[in-house]
Amino acid sequence: MPHRVVVLALDGALPFELGIPQRIFGRSLGTDSDGRDRKLYEVVTCSIRPPGPVRTDADFAVLVEHGPEALATADTVVVPASYELGPVFEEGRLTEELAAALALVRPGTRMVSICTGSYVLAAAGYLDGRPATTHWSSADHFQRIFPQVRVDPDVLFIDDGDVLTSAGVAAGIDLCLHLVRRDHGAAVANEIARRTVVPPYRDGGQAQYIHRPLPEPQFATTTAARAWALARLDRPILLRDMAEQEAMSVRTFTRRFREEVGISPGQWLTQQRVERARRLLESTDLSIDQVARDAGFGTATSLRQHLQAALGVPPTVYRRTFRSSADA
Repeated sequence: MPHRVVVLALDGALPFELGIPQRIFGRSLGTDSDGRDRKLYEVVTCSIRPPGPVRTDADFAVLVEHGPEALATADTVVVPASYELGPVFEEGRLTEELAAALALVRPGTRMVSICTGSYVLAAAGYLDGRPATTHWSSADHFQRIFPQVRVDPDVLFIDDGDVLTSAGVAAGIDLCLHLVRRDHGAAVANEIARRTVVPPYRDGGQAQYIHRPLPEPQFATTTAARAWALARLDRPILLRDMAEQEAMSVRTFTRRFREEVGISPGQWLTQQRVERARRLLESTDLSIDQVARDAGFGTATSLRQHLQAALGVPPTVYRRTFRSSADA
């Protein structure tokens, strides 16, 4: 059976963010034993009231066909942002209606928030003592209202196992793609990203707010250096080699790279190598040693250390998991 994702539509919902789960999970396809497409997720949108219209922050409402009882059937619950959270936002307290709806969620259900949907998870106690994020502009207020939550305002999303939180808008897409990647591997997530015309991978630890996302016209960019590095991930790449591609000093290049990408060149290179290793483990029968060399880690030991740090599993377990998933 497809994994059931239930999206909770609250009054004041942002239509864009409300639609992200359907766009990402609803288009995720695998193949059955006969090679036919099969849906990996079933996406259902519900309200905390009986079926009917739900206000949005735009000049239209959405007609939601499921009531709160749908929450009891969820494998994953997604709470997008709302601009009408009332006491949840002001006092960190659930309304009776919202509390009754969330009480229907089964223990062990994966809980996910997009942007200020994190207020709902925090008010319900899901984030007590746990790391979480929200939109950077609300982070200070969020921390004051929920001092028991370990707020990180500088990241795109946080995966804490069965509870995941993201920053606003595009970070919600990143988080949903991350879940597809976690559930079904990089190949499926990358295909969804390609169809959605978004970057296939932005690490959750990437900066949420980059002060100069687009370089000023008089400044050179680091785009050529990144393209150069991606074409030779299987070889040693030094920081000075990347800087030379842009005719910059190492210091200037490092500063410019972080301004444009949000992380250091070294962190970015590690991310790209992990992604290449994931694709090779999923789609080829190359030995672990060869995957390590082709991804630029050099040795199986180095690959194992980096994959364990990034994904929590060694290469053999990752390959076995996603090969089994693909063959199912």
